[in-house]
Amino acid sequence: MPGLRLLAVLAHVEDHNAAKLDALQKTAHAHNIEFSIHRVAKGEEIAAAIDSAQASGATALNIIFSSPLFYVNRRLIIDRTVAAHLPTIWELAEIAQEGGFAAYGPSRSALYEIMAQQVIKLFRDTKIVDIPVEQPTKFELVINLKVAKAMGIAVPESLLVRADQVIE
Repeated sequence: MPGLRLLAVLAHVEDHNAAKLDALQKTAHAHNIEFSIHRVAKGEEIAAAIDSAQASGATALNIIFSSPLFYVNRRLIIDRTVAAHLPTIWELAEIAQEGGFAAYGPSRSALYEIMAQQVIKLFRDTKIVDIPVEQPTKFELVINLKVAKAMGIAVPESLLVRADQVIE
């Protein structure tokens, strides 16, 4: 986001991955971006957390760490952030296709493919300790220009040419 000075982060209180949060905060500070964390414990707290992020002066929101809480409430988050003109980046490419501003991460189908391969190995009597931990190898940048235009945000051409998919 051009001119971004305050990034709000929506985090689930049950996510205890402090190392990822620290890395995100260090990266933000390295780019002279202030960082505020808005933690929620349940779905009923999400709208208030988004309102708090906007009231704090944040001009963008990061949905942190694939949380089932945020996934099941993605429609609420999308609607609230679009109405608040608070561009939000997600971890799953499909969420930008569903109306989110942008996403950078694997597709759900890539995750399901990995899980399916691991289940097949289990059915073939492979010991759990012999099944490697796998991660997706392809991450996609998806930008929803329709949402950007509705928010009055001009997405830089340099970002659009790097996107794997631009939704118009």
